[in-house]
Amino acid sequence: MTDDRQQPEEDRVVSRRRRGRSAFSPRTLAALWSARAAATASRALRRGGGTAVSGLVGLAIEPRLVTELAGGLGRGSIVVSGTNGKTTTASIVAAAARKAGLTAVANASGSNLMRGIASALAQRAGVMGEMPDGTDTIGVFEVDEAALPQALRDLQPRVAVITNLFRDQLDRYGEVEAVADLWRGALAGAPSTLTLVLNADDPTVASLGEGRERVLYFGLDDPALDRGCLEHASDALTCGCGARYAYDRVYFGHIGVWRCPACGRARPRPAVRAEAVDLRDGRSLRFRLQTPRRDAEVELQVGGAYNVYNALAAVAAAEALALPEAAAAAALSAATAAFGRQEAFEIDGRRVELFLGKNPAGLNQVLATLRLDPLRRSALVILNDGIADGRDISWVWDADFEVAAGQFEAVVVAGTRAHEMALRLKYAEWDEGRLAVEPDIGRALDAALQRTQAGACLSIIPTYTAMLEVRELLARRAGRAPFWQ
Repeated sequence: MTDDRQQPEEDRVVSRRRRGRSAFSPRTLAALWSARAAATASRALRRGGGTAVSGLVGLAIEPRLVTELAGGLGRGSIVVSGTNGKTTTASIVAAAARKAGLTAVANASGSNLMRGIASALAQRAGVMGEMPDGTDTIGVFEVDEAALPQALRDLQPRVAVITNLFRDQLDRYGEVEAVADLWRGALAGAPSTLTLVLNADDPTVASLGEGRERVLYFGLDDPALDRGCLEHASDALTCGCGARYAYDRVYFGHIGVWRCPACGRARPRPAVRAEAVDLRDGRSLRFRLQTPRRDAEVELQVGGAYNVYNALAAVAAAEALALPEAAAAAALSAATAAFGRQEAFEIDGRRVELFLGKNPAGLNQVLATLRLDPLRRSALVILNDGIADGRDISWVWDADFEVAAGQFEAVVVAGTRAHEMALRLKYAEWDEGRLAVEPDIGRALDAALQRTQAGACLSIIPTYTAMLEVRELLARRAGRAPFWQ
């Protein structure tokens, strides 16, 4: 168990202030109780886990609910944002905190707007608003890219992790530079005590640390993973000076060892880095981890190069929080697939794997991971256009489906935009004779399972809202608890 002597002086002051805070106002308590009641009602009525509606109710009554409840987090909080990898990274950080003997309050289901954070805090708070193990409680919150400025204001976190920045939901966010400008503005107003944990291999993310004192960079150092050229799904192509970046290595998208030949800006040397990466069959991986405190072999039970970055981000976050090395190591070794990200289910004698694919860069990494095992021979691809997916589905034309042409013997396409997805696969030269279109997700799952031989593997690639629906169907059939339990 950690104690106050292991905290920086500024954090001990914060903890003492939180321990001595006065009782909450009647309005705050009414918001708390209403939020908890809304979550209970949502679950009782089988309308979901209440991970969003409870926060909506609470914030409607008291807009400062997050700030009020977060004041009871004796160890403060950490936020994790970025386009891809938030859920997995935050999950590993929360596990490391628990291994260190802390109580971690987290929005583990991926409800990452302010309402999701409010809900997570309300569900863990006591009836009078107190946090369990108050002085040894830490908040670990995944935060939507657009919600990061408000999260920084309301939570006043100790650490902010930013994983990467890619095109995602263009109709909501706009181009990546608009998001980067939003982040820069928010960080400009953040206190100097905030520690940033940034991906050195993403030029835009790395630039957020320029001019700040408390920055910890993470990145990959493995020449064997160099693609040799940029993918089509690359977004950070030019420096702020206007010159085009040059790359000594490209790992995926615009992520790699970059430099500007005009002004001299270059990728910072990462303090937390991975070397000698072995991606295996895409279901596990191994790499050599280098940090300021350790040099160790790491093995994860999740696959893909993108999960190397998630692991590095989590380790760097643990460093920034000064968690014990043993806690971070134990969290990595025990890490499993996060909600909807490489989760596996056993259904009717078949292995079913769920890979969220919500933007070009992320989907390209999913396809690359699936190709590591040639025995993955059947797939269910689901394209929805809900608000949480992005109404604009033109992004599927930027994903490199062509690399997986011929991979699957049986493919079912589903979702609200199933026919558009089928058209994209046709142009990617996926065999039309092996492809079936069934917009209804439940019927499509049945059809895909029927096309998968007993003992074989079905790979499901859904967008976000489709993932929620198909995961619920899989959980029921596999006898697994709902995501909020």
